This record gives sequence, structure tokens and C-alpha cells, in this order.
Amino acid sequence: MSDSAVLFKNVSRHFGDVKAVDDVALEVKDGEFFSMLGPSGSGKTTCLRMIAGFDRPTSGHIYLYGQDVSNLPPYERSVNTVFQDYALFPHMTVEDNIAYGLMIKKVSRAQRMKQVDDMLDLVRLPGFGHRKPSQLSGGQRQRVALARALINHPKVLLLDEPLGALDLKLRQQMQVELKNIQQRVGITFVFVTHDQEEALTMSDRIAVFNQGKIEQVGTPAEVYEHPATSFVASFVGTSNLVSGEVAKRITGSDARFSIRPEKIHLAAPSQQMGAEMFAADGKVRDVVYLGLYTRYLVELDGGGDLVVVEQNLKTTSMDVMKVRGQKVRLFWQKDHVRYVGG
Repeated sequence: MSDSAVLFKNVSRHFGDVKAVDDVALEVKDGEFFSMLGPSGSGKTTCLRMIAGFDRPTSGHIYLYGQDVSNLPPYERSVNTVFQDYALFPHMTVEDNIAYGLMIKKVSRAQRMKQVDDMLDLVRLPGFGHRKPSQLSGGQRQRVALARALINHPKVLLLDEPLGALDLKLRQQMQVELKNIQQRVGITFVFVTHDQEEALTMSDRIAVFNQGKIEQVGTPAEVYEHPATSFVASFVGTSNLVSGEVAKRITGSDARFSIRPEKIHLAAPSQQMGAEMFAADGKVRDVVYLGLYTRYLVELDGGGDLVVVEQNLKTTSMDVMKVRGQKVRLFWQKDHVRYVGG
């Protein structure tokens, strides 16, 4: 069996004059939790639909474990999809929803129920089999949808923004649950999201999409700490992008660079810096206290702004608010700067 679960070779999908996906080359490895991350209209969902067989490429080829599936219908592909709206049958019980795929395959009821019980245990819903979807919370319905997809033992599970309808706390809990389930079943997960935190939390690797193309593929740490382009730097997390005269005053070069807000430190204007540091002087224009940390907007002398984030280890909201309007010196390690292209 090929080590590549999913392989895109120069895949494009055009809708009239719109290039939804433009000459994408991509490899998802067997057993990987792989995320496609990008804003609306970037091409990530179209790529997922082409893997599922709901859409076909205008050009190029898609392979699943070495087999060219570019023109195969969905039912001939060993993939299942979990959608944001769950797509559960409201008139069926939880166990019948989960068992539906096995029933279509004419698996005996005794075998179906045994596998349903195993799936309910896997998604931590034992004893919920006789309930209807309307009697479940959003997170529970999402787990049922996941169990229904996994019971067919697909080689690849596709997840299309599956946590988008959940509130923040439940979404964070389900991020951990999804990753744990994926590790237990060992199936390749391909996850589509526009949420950077979701992608960073769960993924083995991330592909960052923009305008139908992939800007970067890498581990969460690689994508966050070493963004390949200014788009990746600004879309994945928060980043200060500095170029032109402002960059030249700081680094001696007008080359565009990015610096993450949490890498920058506030100090008194007179603070001396070592040779391993970059520094910039300015005035704190705004302060936003967010409990765990505080975000400062600093207007630099001579133009430009930098966002700084510092954890509230010892300070209170009253302490940090006093900094507004004060002159400060910002400093950060030179090796935290990333020079990025367009």
C-alpha cells in the first residue's frame, strides 16, 4: 500500500472563469491528521469535495492510496465525510443513525448493534443509543456523526468544518476529543477549517490555502514560527508585518519581516539592548486587558505600529491600564524575526 493516503498532482477546478483550485500539488500521508486551513473562497473545501468525489477536477489527478480516483463516483471511494450540520436523520435513534451504513451493506442486526456499541464507547456516548438527535447537545450530535462515519472503516475520513456550529468551550473540548479518537482508530483524517487555533491544536501538518493555491505546508510549529509568506504570517495567528522605511530603521534593511506579538517585550525608554536584540521606540496608544494576557498597540516614533502581547503573570487590569500614553522601548531577539515574501 502507498504511504500517500491522498495525492494531488497538478489539480485544478474551475467554475467558468473562477479558478477555485489552481494547479495544486499535495500529499497527505497514511495515518496523518492533516488540516486544510484558509479563509472562505481559498479552495480548501473544493479540494475536500474532490477527494470525496462530490466534485471532479477540471485538470490533474487525485490518488487515494495509489489508485487514481479522479473520475470515480463517491460510493466507489473508501472515504466518508462529516459535515458541519451533522446531517443526522431526525426520525431515527442514535444507534440507527450510526448503523445506517451497515444496514445498507446488509450486515446482520446482531453484528450492527455490536459495532454500534463499540462506536458509542469510542465517542464516549455509551447508553445514548435509544435517544433521538433532538435529545442531544450539539457536541453529542457531532460525536454521533463521527461514529456514523467511522463505523464504515473508511481509509480516509473527511471533516468539513465539523466544529463550526459549536460554542467556544465545547469546540475546544471537541478539538482534543477528535485528535484522541484519530490516534485511537489510526485512520487518516483530512480536516477543513478557517480557524487557525483548530488547525494548530489538532494537526500533524497543515496546508495553508489562499486564492486557490497552497502558500505553505508544514507542521503547526513550522507554519507558525517560520511562515513562508506574508499571507501565512498574518493569517496563522497574529503577526506584525513590517517593511520599507520602518523596517530599515529597525533592522537596517527595508526587506519585509514578521515578528509575533508575544516575542516583543516592553521596557523603559532608557533600557539598553544587547547586540542580539532589535529595538524600537514608541508610545503606547491602546491597551486591551484580556485576563490571561494584555495586548498593547504601540505607535512607533517616525511612523508605523506594533502589536505587543504580554502574559499577566503579576500585573492586574489596573496596572496595565496605567501604561497607556507612556513612552516605551520595544525589544526582541533578532532570531525571532522572519523575512517573508509577498
